[in-house]
Amino acid sequence: MIGLQPAPPAAGIGTMDSLFDNAVPPVDGIRTGIGGWTFAPWRDNFYPKGLVQRRELEYASRRLSAIEVNGTYYGTQKPATYARWRDETPQGFVFSAKAPKRIMQSRTLAKTGPQVEDFIGGIVELGDRLGPLVWQFDRGTRIARDDFTAFLALLPRESGGRSLRHVLDVRDPGFVDADYIALAREYGMATVFTDSDEHPTFADITAGFVYARLMRSRPGIATGYPEPELARWAERARAWAAGSEPDDLPRIAAAEAAPAGPRDVFVFFISAAKERNPAAAMALHALLVRS
Repeated sequence: MIGLQPAPPAAGIGTMDSLFDNAVPPVDGIRTGIGGWTFAPWRDNFYPKGLVQRRELEYASRRLSAIEVNGTYYGTQKPATYARWRDETPQGFVFSAKAPKRIMQSRTLAKTGPQVEDFIGGIVELGDRLGPLVWQFDRGTRIARDDFTAFLALLPRESGGRSLRHVLDVRDPGFVDADYIALAREYGMATVFTDSDEHPTFADITAGFVYARLMRSRPGIATGYPEPELARWAERARAWAAGSEPDDLPRIAAAEAAPAGPRDVFVFFISAAKERNPAAAMALHALLVRS
């Protein structure tokens, strides 16, 4: 079993600063991460004893290769905040970010163009730390197919000279069908794969990258998932990254030939036994390095 990596002991400033020297590169395009970086229980099993809260992002971004930002769902940050996050993280690290719920819960998605522009215009301050943007439609949100299609047409492929990647997370099982998959493919947008039984679960490839949320970490396991399960996820991630597909995950639409060539893969450990998620992400990364 891969054990939970213990937090370093309390240290003086010089020794503490040495904890921020190294970045964690993706393994063959595969990034492993968590949701957010502020969670009190992580101060007992992830962050070093004595680390001040304002340096938690610095530390986390040097132990993980990506973080999904949930806070942007509840309120757009100022461009200066995004710039600060960029400057506190090492080159090679990326953030994914959820779009604001004021957009996602709009009654007429096709009219949200100015709000989309405002959100993206600010978050591009992340520069090369900007990863995929996640457009999450919660269960219970009523979506009209024509309105949804018009909304996808609003999402820009680039901003500020940077290419943008979009992820669709529709949680209404009644909307998630073969037509939805075809629409995502038409616009080149990824769809979220999750292993949760609370959300639609499917692994159809709809873009040139894969975005997975693993939501079954258990509190009684130091690494959240037992090692055999993590090893299987490492195999699946490698298949995705190589341009292939795992053969044991459900799909909605008829299988199509996967595009040739490598893909970027994002695997986030989210929710469930949240206190275990950093250890899960680090353990999966360690397996990828060794395999």
